[in-house]
Amino acid sequence: QLQLVESGGGLAQFGGSLSLSCTASGSTLAPYSIGWFRQAPGKEREALLCISSSGVTRNYLDSVKGRFAISKDAAKTAVYLEMYNLRREDTAVYFCAARRSGCSIAGSDFTSWGQGTRVTVSS
Repeated sequence: QLQLVESGGGLAQFGGSLSLSCTASGSTLAPYSIGWFRQAPGKEREALLCISSSGVTRNYLDSVKGRFAISKDAAKTAVYLEMYNLRREDTAVYFCAARRSGCSIAGSDFTSWGQGTRVTVSS
């Protein structure tokens, strides 16, 4: 079972930026599609972006288009979620998840999940 760890969350100002990282303990992410999801208080989990093993990216949420970007490092040991122009509604716990097939908007298609990292955007 892939052990995913998210990092980089914290407090950000309205209009500010944060960069989240997703790594796998003792493993490469190369064979996996990695998705980023978030869950705000009292709301359902929603899919944000995904990057496939070949580097193809998908953006599933209109409200983050042009503000969030997904990438992975050359060594394929980390996947990043770059967040810009943060809004209060971006406040949530952010999760990364992995699956061996291509990207999917459905969280249930992913077999490994991290514990999440909290992002709070203050006005």
